[in-house]
Amino acid sequence: MPSHGNWCAMWGRADDGSVMTLQACAALVERGDPDRFAATLAAPYDLRAKLWPIYAFNLEIARAPWVSTQPLIAEMRLQFWRDVLVAEKPPAHEVAGPLHAILGQTPGLAKLLDRMVDARRRDIAREPFASAAEFDGYIEDTSATLLWAAALALGADSVAETAFRALGWAAGLASYLRAVPALTNRNVTPLYDASPTALRVLAAEGLNHLAIARRQRATFGRAFPAALAGWQAGPLLRQAYDNPTRVAEGTLALSEFTRRGALVWMGLTGRF
Repeated sequence: MPSHGNWCAMWGRADDGSVMTLQACAALVERGDPDRFAATLAAPYDLRAKLWPIYAFNLEIARAPWVSTQPLIAEMRLQFWRDVLVAEKPPAHEVAGPLHAILGQTPGLAKLLDRMVDARRRDIAREPFASAAEFDGYIEDTSATLLWAAALALGADSVAETAFRALGWAAGLASYLRAVPALTNRNVTPLYDASPTALRVLAAEGLNHLAIARRQRATFGRAFPAALAGWQAGPLLRQAYDNPTRVAEGTLALSEFTRRGALVWMGLTGRF
């Protein structure tokens, strides 16, 4: 795994401002989203520069609702990112600059990212989900849309949207279920129904999304490296299905050997 000192060598001269901001994006993702960071390292070098800013942006908007107990401050942080998405010139910000460059190269990307920002507004209120459908929509807007945005930045064809969204939904659900204990500790009611029966149904829904993605993985094409972010979805969702109590216990996890092996396997074979 390259060290921070190697980022500039990977992307160009150390005195190049764009390289340094990409380095900052990579470092941000490494600290805040290590699983997605590892998946991106498995992608070809030339594609990483398109993924880091999107994943760093995702971290920024995911954190925004939690940085303050004052809803207005959280709203202002989210509005900052909505403004970045439509600005003719990006503000001086280590993520905004690289992100703005990718927006200019990828038609339709700004609209997807704006959808993600809007979805994060519900986190500010800390209100429980009113229905299972509302929860499904939240996972769709935050996770499925993120994976499709990353794929679009890598040049995915429109025919691949269903597969990428299905994989993103499954991966997003798996990640969310792992976060349930932390959300509960924040006095949030994270699930519409947290009973073992409901959790098993939810995990089965995630596995069904995964099956859809598998059947259509041939559509991934050149954007396949974006799909690597979903490499843990299957094993984690199977754990949740087999033993739903692991969700509340916070024991939904893979061993380091299994994690690394699953990522290598997906990278080499394209299977997940």
